[in-house]
Amino acid sequence: MNDPRLLSVNNFHYRRAGSDAAFLDHDRLFRERGWQTAVFSMRHRENLPSPWEPFFVDEIELERQYSLGTKIGIAAKILYSREARAKLEQLLAVFQPDVVHLHSVYHHISPSILPLLHGLGVPVVMTAHDYKLACPAYKMFDGEGVCEDCRGGSLMPLVRKRCIHGSTALSAFVAFETALHRWLGFYERYIDRIVCPSRFQLEKLASWGWPRERLVHVQNFVDADAWPPRFAPGDHVLYFGRLAPEKGLHTLLRACALADCAVKLIGWGTERDALEQQARTLGARVQIIERLPAEQLSDHIRAARCVVVPSEWYENASLAVLEAFACGKPVIASRIGGTPELVRHGSNGWLFEPGDVPGLAECLRAVMHMPDEAVEVMGRRAHTAVREQFSAGRYYDGMTQLYADLGAKVPDLQTPASLLPQLEKPCESVA
Repeated sequence: MNDPRLLSVNNFHYRRAGSDAAFLDHDRLFRERGWQTAVFSMRHRENLPSPWEPFFVDEIELERQYSLGTKIGIAAKILYSREARAKLEQLLAVFQPDVVHLHSVYHHISPSILPLLHGLGVPVVMTAHDYKLACPAYKMFDGEGVCEDCRGGSLMPLVRKRCIHGSTALSAFVAFETALHRWLGFYERYIDRIVCPSRFQLEKLASWGWPRERLVHVQNFVDADAWPPRFAPGDHVLYFGRLAPEKGLHTLLRACALADCAVKLIGWGTERDALEQQARTLGARVQIIERLPAEQLSDHIRAARCVVVPSEWYENASLAVLEAFACGKPVIASRIGGTPELVRHGSNGWLFEPGDVPGLAECLRAVMHMPDEAVEVMGRRAHTAVREQFSAGRYYDGMTQLYADLGAKVPDLQTPASLLPQLEKPCESVA
């Protein structure tokens, strides 16, 4: 057969966050397996090079200050981007895909492209990297803890709690955007399947009203060869990712102070100044480092004793956990969302209750006082899990099987469909 053709769509074409890394890795993986691939995204000064950039939409940076007129134009694009639809039509004139795979398209690209893609008559799949398809604020987190107040369809809690950047106006706008897109049925009518990287997320979306038959569980992957391990443990713990309220970093700093444990934070986000102030107040041994490219980040992971993922929102399927595992490091993580599907307490890491400072401090003391040989054993188990359960090959076969089930012509699978663990039946309800 001719090489199959995959079109991938995402707001950003650089490794800004986990969803963007997953988009780029997905495209690269299928291209390496012989597929012809194209990408549709947004222009941005940090973008990776792409031959498809002439078709990208103009940059929108939502955190930047704009004039009133520009803000009105951006608001219109968020609701329905005529530019995105027109640019995509130009791309489709030169590249006719056999499959379309969407990642994060909210706001910057907008769902205006979905009717056009549906009209191609090919499978249209979307990976849900967050909870935006249910929660207008993405996270089911209200700044204080887990929140499901909008469950059932009401959008008033979004405005009342000012869930979008603490702003009533922005929250009201997102409520209007959500109501409009739901009324038009963009995501419900024009996407064939929603890929959920964790079973937890699948059950959560189903409990919020998404038809279960439209949801499929396919695990994330990491290319272990790109994250070579170092099993010898260091003398500090490491967090890497966004510095955001839902990530539980204030809990982490309090626990590190209680356990007298040194910690490095690598990342960017709105909480940096508050975290620096908290570290000074607590006298905690904290070093905060700006976001790093992957090759430098991997050096820091390999130098750590373990990685900490203290999230206090419904973490979906953390790539940070898998990248730490690939580097041969066990993970201390909060028992929330999809994380317990990755971290096995006492085997490849430790679990504690989200927000539990004494519980996290106890885990930190345990790993700091554990013999190096025991930490190394857990790191090796973590690395084996990535190699065997979260490999690129298993992800490729699971996703390709999904495309085939939707009618796409695809190459022969490397693994028989009956053996693909990614397509297991969903777990019991966690609603």
